[in-house]
Amino acid sequence: MANAVTSLCCVVLAAVVVVFAQKRSLQGARVQYERMGSDVTMQCGTLEADASVTWKVNGTDVKAQRVEQGSRLILKQVDLSSSGLYSCFQDPGGERRDQINLRVGTPPKDPVVMCRSNTYPKGFYCSWHLQHLTYIPTEFEVQVKHNQRSLDVQRDPIHKNRCNVKFPELFSTFKYRVNVTAINALGQASTIISFDEFNIVKPDPPEKVVATPIPNNVRRLEVTWSSPSTWPDVENFPLKYFLRYRPLIREQWQHVELSDSTSHTITDAYAGKEYIIQVAAKDMEIGTWSDWSVAVHATPWIDEPRQSTSTTEAEVVIETTPSAAPPSAKPQLSVPVDSCCTLAGSSLLLLASTLLSVVWFSHIHGADRCQQDTTSMRD
Repeated sequence: MANAVTSLCCVVLAAVVVVFAQKRSLQGARVQYERMGSDVTMQCGTLEADASVTWKVNGTDVKAQRVEQGSRLILKQVDLSSSGLYSCFQDPGGERRDQINLRVGTPPKDPVVMCRSNTYPKGFYCSWHLQHLTYIPTEFEVQVKHNQRSLDVQRDPIHKNRCNVKFPELFSTFKYRVNVTAINALGQASTIISFDEFNIVKPDPPEKVVATPIPNNVRRLEVTWSSPSTWPDVENFPLKYFLRYRPLIREQWQHVELSDSTSHTITDAYAGKEYIIQVAAKDMEIGTWSDWSVAVHATPWIDEPRQSTSTTEAEVVIETTPSAAPPSAKPQLSVPVDSCCTLAGSSLLLLASTLLSVVWFSHIHGADRCQQDTTSMRD
C-alpha cells in the first residue's frame, strides 16, 4: 500500500513538472540584460552546441548582424533596437525550444541627491535622480546616518524617488550623512552627501496670494497671502516674507522684506498699469528663501469718467426745479411782458398826437399870416 502511494505521488509530481516546463517553454521567457555596444551571445536552452536551430525576434527572422553557431546566436554591437523577444526553433520539426527577452541598456552613473526640510522642525526629505537613462530597471538603496547612528528611512508614498526622515534631535551640531546607491543588472553607482541641519531648511512658497486695488487710490494695491500649509508650527518657528512686484511694462522688480506679516500695501504703483506680484518665505533665523509663489496680476483703482449733462437736460432742470433766491438778495422789479407792450403803445400814440397838433398849429398860423399879408398889399 505504501509503495502504491509513493508511486502515485511520484507520478503526480512528474506530471506537475512536465506541465510547468511545457507552460514555461510556450509562454515564459527568461530575461537577459546586456550592455549597449557589446557583443551578445544567446543559447537556445540546453541543446547541444552543434544542434540545428532557427532564431526569430518578435516573430520575424533575425536579420541584423548575427552569427549562428549551432544552438547559439551571436549579435554584434547591440543597441536599443536589438531589444526584443527572441525565440529559437529546433530543425527540422520547428519545435520552439526556448525564449529569451533581451534587454539592452547601460549601468547607472552617480545619482544626483538633494535633501531639504520644508516641514521644520518635524523632519526632512531626500530625493534623487539619474542624469542619464539606463533603459533597464534600476533600483535605489538609501542610508541615512546621524552621529554614527542609522536613521529610519520611509519611502514617500507619492514620489517614487524620495524618502522621508525625522529629525532625531533639534539644534544638533552633528552632520547628517546620506548615501544613495543606484543598482541595476549591469552595475551600480553611489553618491554620498553630508550637511548640517540648519543648511537644509527651506519652506515651500506662500499660498493664496491675492492682490486687490484700493477704492479711490490710483497708486495702491493691497497684497495678502497665507503661510505655506506644509510649515507645521508658524507660532514657534515664525516666517518672514519677501515681496517683489513690477508693472508689466518694465523688467526691473521692486522688493520689500517683511517680518512676520502676511499683508502689504503697495503705495508707489503706476496708475492704470497692470502689475505682477510674487512672495517668498524663510525661517526667521536659519535656512534659505523658498521659491517664489505663483504670480498674481492686479491693476490699481481706475477712476470712472464723469457723465456730461446735455443742454436740454439743463434747461429741463432749471424750469422744473428752480432754485430759491438767497435770503440776503434784494428783490428786483419785474415788469410783465404785456405791460411793457401797453406802455410802449401809449407812448407812441402820445407822440403821434403831439406831432399832429404841431403840424395843425403851424398850418393855421401860416394861413393867418398869409391872409394878413395879402390885405396889406391891397391897401
